[in-house]
Amino acid sequence: MSTNASGSPVLSLLIPIYNVQRYLRECLDSALAQTLKDIEIICINDGSTDNSPAIIREYMERDGRVKMIDKANSGYGDSMNHGLEMARGKYVGILESDDFMAPDALEKLVSAADSNNADFAKANFDFYWSKPEERRSLHEMFKAKDCGKPVHPSDTTQFFKQKPSIWSAVYRRDFLERNGITFLPTPGASFQDTSFAFKVIACADKAIYLHDAVLSYRQDNENSSVNSSAKVFCVNTEYAEIERWIREDYARDHASGDVARMLKFNQLIKYDSYMWNYVRLAPKFYKEFLVQMAKEFQAALDAGEFLLDDLKPWKRANLAAIPRAGLTSIRVLRRMVPWGVLSITPRLEAQAWSPPSSSNR
Repeated sequence: MSTNASGSPVLSLLIPIYNVQRYLRECLDSALAQTLKDIEIICINDGSTDNSPAIIREYMERDGRVKMIDKANSGYGDSMNHGLEMARGKYVGILESDDFMAPDALEKLVSAADSNNADFAKANFDFYWSKPEERRSLHEMFKAKDCGKPVHPSDTTQFFKQKPSIWSAVYRRDFLERNGITFLPTPGASFQDTSFAFKVIACADKAIYLHDAVLSYRQDNENSSVNSSAKVFCVNTEYAEIERWIREDYARDHASGDVARMLKFNQLIKYDSYMWNYVRLAPKFYKEFLVQMAKEFQAALDAGEFLLDDLKPWKRANLAAIPRAGLTSIRVLRRMVPWGVLSITPRLEAQAWSPPSSSNR
């Protein structure tokens, strides 16, 4: 299958790699097995100290489509930007080095994007465990009724609220370049798919979603960033970048009403991301994260970017349970869950967070 008459590959598959020798062969085997053959596979070695570089070279000798960017460690975002700079394909795909794709994943995604003239195509994926026994569970971000038809994805918060999962999608490279969409190159950070995913959805004129699961997203990699409690404020950095981008870049080409809508969407999805981050922190980090969270949301409320009434009742209750920045008596009793009420006992200035009485949306 080939849709690109320029002589460049149909798709550039970017694989960021850092000390993942245990899973790398399974990942690369799935890339080489793609039924879409007209691809280049760009492995970005981010200063690995294990056997990953040797494995990449082994695959380079085996298949000329495999290429390597070999650089000093600089983090995920900078690695991905190096890959984007090298990419020559009509489309760009991403594959994490501890995951693996279904054989027809890229062909399905490219075919859907091409036939609908979409800026990007995205699909569901499976959560995958290899131990204690192999099993999968479909993560159904997109219901069948929402799939197979072009949409303008930024019309509502529906698609912004989904897991970023930037690796279950393909993107037109000219779309990314035209809109200046890259990654935040913060050294050592995580959550760096967050701002990328937001910008993609906000800028796309047309997207297409697929119900099929195209990828196995590994859950048993003990080195995965979701298990690192040290990166407390990485998610905050990503949302600060989204706000900067909306105000400075997005605002240049969009009406003030669209800018206000994006700022509101940013706050609404930020709440869910912060809660997701909170429940993964070591207990010693709870207080400082909640204080920073309170400070950010109070500033957004003061600026009129959103109303507490825009949130569901239990989310309003959670925010009402967090003291304003500067209050010191906060006692974490047990972990909060994103769908319930925050389990903390603060000394609270009640008037500062009193929820509006009108109905929530």
